[in-house]
Amino acid sequence: MFENQQRDDVEALMKADAEFRRLYQHHRELDSKVHDADIGVLPIDDVTLASMKKEKLLAKARLERMWTDRAHLIH
Repeated sequence: MFENQQRDDVEALMKADAEFRRLYQHHRELDSKVHDADIGVLPIDDVTLASMKKEKLLAKARLERMWTDRAHLIH
């Protein structure tokens, strides 16, 4: 996520905004768990996996809104 953004910009926002940092870290944790479940390393039932994927998408959407809101404030 935010691969197309300047790493310094993302890190600056994570330092300045505790909610963004918390949500970013949570998204990364979910991404790792979903990946592990998808490749069979993490045994998890389908309902839990689907729930994790939905939560991950919601976190991503919120992060993107926060990023966009920040960009509008700067420009």
